[in-house]
Amino acid sequence: MKADSQQLRILVTGGAGYIGSATVFLLLREGHKVTVLDNLSSGYFKAVHPDAKFIQGDIADEDIIEKICREGIDMVMHFAASIQVGESVIHPSEYFENNAVKSLYFFDYLRMREVNNVIYSSSAAVYGEPDIIPLTENSTLHPANPYGWTKMIVEQILQDYDRAYRFKSVSLRYFNAAGALEFCGEDHYPESHLIPLALDAAIHKTPIKVYGLDYDTADGSCIRDYVHVKDIAEAHILALRYLSNGGQTGIFNLGTATGHSVLEVIKCIEEVTGNKVSYSVSKRREGDTAVLVASPQKARQILGWKKELLSLEEIVASAWTWKQQNPSGYRGG
Repeated sequence: MKADSQQLRILVTGGAGYIGSATVFLLLREGHKVTVLDNLSSGYFKAVHPDAKFIQGDIADEDIIEKICREGIDMVMHFAASIQVGESVIHPSEYFENNAVKSLYFFDYLRMREVNNVIYSSSAAVYGEPDIIPLTENSTLHPANPYGWTKMIVEQILQDYDRAYRFKSVSLRYFNAAGALEFCGEDHYPESHLIPLALDAAIHKTPIKVYGLDYDTADGSCIRDYVHVKDIAEAHILALRYLSNGGQTGIFNLGTATGHSVLEVIKCIEEVTGNKVSYSVSKRREGDTAVLVASPQKARQILGWKKELLSLEEIVASAWTWKQQNPSGYRGG
């Protein structure tokens, strides 16, 4: 089955979330048939493209999975997860249950019904504090928080399932997804990501918190690898083609090899919006690392991920445009 030559039936879990909804948009543009499964615990029905079939439910509900599989599924894109690093430190039980245990059940339900191809939404959080920058897929894994551990555990499950059951997968380790598409923007509640928080601060003239200015970086603030959500969504399309055309189970970083500090991002937002962003400095958050920047070389070579990724200025500008058009996010009228 060649993904670039015929329509595929794709199940997208967490397709009402930020990256999931953007990927659904591109899948539909490619001509695929998409079913979105989301319990709406953090996603929004308004974020789901109207051409996708929407089912509200949980990935650990076997009856729902059986019904979806009976209707026919060629490939699964698994985004559904709890994603707040700080919250995972406070409530690790919830994170291991939602992200790891439920994923295990979900994979078993799929393979029992002969759905054996999954593209998994992993994270840079599997690395923890890096020894070498930029990170490669062979870098040491040592998560600094429960969220990162859940992502690493699921990656291991998928590798073992391939060996035991020929359950094929691609795990995509995201770095900092940001920016917006025309119909898909970033709207978490509560919001914890820097760019949307700083955009709100630029609009409302209220300060944001910078967590730590005592890191071993040039300006003392954390450095992260920001990737436009469109580039991340396109990597899923490439992973779909790769698996559908016989590709082997693999893990790929989605980064740019270029990092930007918290203060650099704030400055960029000031330049794009023309507004001042004030901030106060708080102590470091538990589980945060100083620098997370990835090499995209493997994804370029094997998946064919494009070489020219959107810049920080383009990322911020797209997020700013979406924010102006949707000042209350998906919760607006």
